[in-house]
Amino acid sequence: MIEIFDKLEAYLRFDFVRNALIVGVLIALCSSLLGVTLVLKRFSFIGDGLSHVAFGAMSVAAVVGLTEQMALVLPVTVACAIILLAGGQRSKLKGDAAIAMISVGALAVGYLLQNVFSTSANVSGDVCSTLFGSTSILTLSKGDVWTCLILSALVLAVFVVFYNKIFAVTFDESFSQATGIRAKAYNLMIAVVIAVIIVLAMNLVGSLLVSALIIFPALSAMRLFKSFRGVVICSAIISVVCALVGILISIVASTPVGSTVVVTDLVVFAVFSIIGSIKR
Repeated sequence: MIEIFDKLEAYLRFDFVRNALIVGVLIALCSSLLGVTLVLKRFSFIGDGLSHVAFGAMSVAAVVGLTEQMALVLPVTVACAIILLAGGQRSKLKGDAAIAMISVGALAVGYLLQNVFSTSANVSGDVCSTLFGSTSILTLSKGDVWTCLILSALVLAVFVVFYNKIFAVTFDESFSQATGIRAKAYNLMIAVVIAVIIVLAMNLVGSLLVSALIIFPALSAMRLFKSFRGVVICSAIISVVCALVGILISIVASTPVGSTVVVTDLVVFAVFSIIGSIKR
């Protein structure tokens, strides 16, 4: 045990490890806040759909040769989030059908483009790293860290300022509209914020594991708490702690970062489920 702590202390002296921990904590915190809203609005699988869209956009950016992929990935993901969450009620293809179509379509297009127009000698390795996460969280530049800091601050500010409106729209959208709240506008805002979170979270856990980072903390908190505020606070704490523990374990044990963080979330969910069952 002493050797493990000595090893951690040695790693924490490096800037890239501290950057990874800062970004990981911010991503986990932002993911947990909107995760509660997604679970209660029964849009848990929106993370999968948008992360696959981001993967497709990332593939297009790689084929075109964009050095700053965020310039394409973020707008495309935001547009699809708006279509799914804000415009979904007016479309003929609704709910899980729209998510499934966009998710599978974007994933197929992205993988096809990376194979047909590949400039890499290891296409399978690149795709696997994008889907399941890689060590990119440990190779962040100062620009990446500042981008994450700014976007995370915006997400947190939006959630805090519009907390009451998000609460109202989450639980009863029709009643919110009847009381004068512009529910469609706030659905649009939630869609944009979720898209930003998805793009940020891909750096930590990859495309296929993003939903776990968003949903697991909320589900764990719901095992013990019943109020919206209690679930949000508990979810944020769980998400941050699991991200920290997962990243540190992955550094010490040389395991994949994304998978380790998600498995940590899964273990906490199992523990909270047992505690919830005992309380009941």
